[in-house]
Amino acid sequence: MANEDKKDFNSMLYDSKDMPKIQTITDLKSIQKYGGNIMYFAPPIDYDKVMKSVPRGKVITIGQIRVYFAKLNGADFTEPITAGVFVSIAAWASYQRSENETPYWRTLKANGELNPKYPGGMEAQKERLEAEGHTIIQKGRKNIKYYVKDYEDALFELG
Repeated sequence: MANEDKKDFNSMLYDSKDMPKIQTITDLKSIQKYGGNIMYFAPPIDYDKVMKSVPRGKVITIGQIRVYFAKLNGADFTEPITAGVFVSIAAWASYQRSENETPYWRTLKANGELNPKYPGGMEAQKERLEAEGHTIIQKGRKNIKYYVKDYEDALFELG
């Protein structure tokens, strides 16, 4: 996202944009990729609520949240693009608030990867995760990415 300092992420967090909703998709490539044709769209605030439930020392992935929402709502999968955007909105909304913090740094990308779109980038997320006892490893030489080592052992189970 760009111009984060000029946006009101807390108002975005509460803008449901006609969600939740379920949509039937007909694109065969998408049906094969996601394993079904019933797609769920969760509103931004739902991502924030799930992210708030992750306790200190635990982590969760955006993929886990998507699976959880799909199961909860009788869908085959949760729409992935809005999921990534709404997780970032929840992170920035928390960053802009002075209270009621969302521990967004505990929400990881696939395979335990840190999220460069969070406030302060990967460095800030790395610091917060290390402060909670996680080990962060670096992969790559040119396109450097950071991951929580053995993140599977620290996964928080939803529902």
